[in-house]
Amino acid sequence: MTDPATSLAHMLAAAGRAGASDVHLTANHPPLMRVDGDLVEIAGFTDPTSTNWLEHALASLMTSDQVAEFRKHGEVDLSYSVPNVARFRVNVFRQLGDVAVAMRFIPDKAFTLDQLGVPAVARDLVLKPRGLVLVTGPTGSGKSTTLSAMIDIVNRTLPAHIVTVEDPVEFQHTSRKSLIHQREIGSDTASFAEALRRVLRQDPDVILIGELRDPASISTALSAAETGHLVLSTLHTQSAAKSINRIVDAFPPDQQTQVRTQLGDTLQGIISQTLLPMAQSDGRVIATEVLINTPAIANLIREGQVSQIYSMLQAGGGLGMHTLDQDLRRHVEAGSIAMSVAKAYAMDPSSLDDARVRPRDLDAEAWSLHSSERLEAGWGH
Repeated sequence: MTDPATSLAHMLAAAGRAGASDVHLTANHPPLMRVDGDLVEIAGFTDPTSTNWLEHALASLMTSDQVAEFRKHGEVDLSYSVPNVARFRVNVFRQLGDVAVAMRFIPDKAFTLDQLGVPAVARDLVLKPRGLVLVTGPTGSGKSTTLSAMIDIVNRTLPAHIVTVEDPVEFQHTSRKSLIHQREIGSDTASFAEALRRVLRQDPDVILIGELRDPASISTALSAAETGHLVLSTLHTQSAAKSINRIVDAFPPDQQTQVRTQLGDTLQGIISQTLLPMAQSDGRVIATEVLINTPAIANLIREGQVSQIYSMLQAGGGLGMHTLDQDLRRHVEAGSIAMSVAKAYAMDPSSLDDARVRPRDLDAEAWSLHSSERLEAGWGH
């Protein structure tokens, strides 16, 4: 590999053709890519990367300020584009004293909720005039992809001002009916905290906060939602109830009553999602849990009785709500995921015992189509 920057671009192009969601490079280890959730070697790039090659390749991605940050802190986040290939969310870090990088593919266009398999109720949530909407799930569950689709709905529908605060900016939107300003930490603003302190002075209608990562960002989100803004964000939680508890538990005990009150008053809904391997073709399918805030649920949040919310999700189908187990049953009965996969992710695996599994060949063509769309959408982001 004589020219590290060019070789890296060729490597990323090969990973993109293979449908990868991520690429991992580690000094003295063969390059790997993640395809359908599994790490595999990149065809044509199976030799270990040397420390010298990797350091030069990564230097070509970073600005001088980013290089300085990496040298000071041992890690840095950035975005990077390869012409005619893709944009990437990049984290450069050190491990055992050597250099490594994780690069995530970012689709170059927003996909629709239907293409992604996200429940249609997400459209209703994102067109609310105010409040807090959360998209939650484990790392690599497609949260950013879902938020991009939701922001695109606002962009095409409302004459609104959308401000995003991201670290780094992932999906790049073009202003349509809305005006969109996307602020990247490090290049557009000094810090996440500084951007959030300023955002309410920028006359926003919709605020996207890349992640609620600490009490300061949560407080900003709740305050903005209270004062008439629609706030969208993510959490690394795996259910609606855990999302509520994570927010409340981020604060000391003497503040939790106030936070529960704010959350009960401002929350519009939570979409928790995970990606599961498809039964009939390559690719993955989304399984979700949906909470829509109602007066009864808001009261449970204020009173700290979050454990009782689950039964309301089970009975809230008429409002667009469902539990993860209910969605897993739907996928099993549609033939899109295997029973063994569904039971591995279910809160109550025995609840799936009486699910009627559709014969594998009835809907194979339709599921194959959805699989290709989701691979193109870059599921795994």
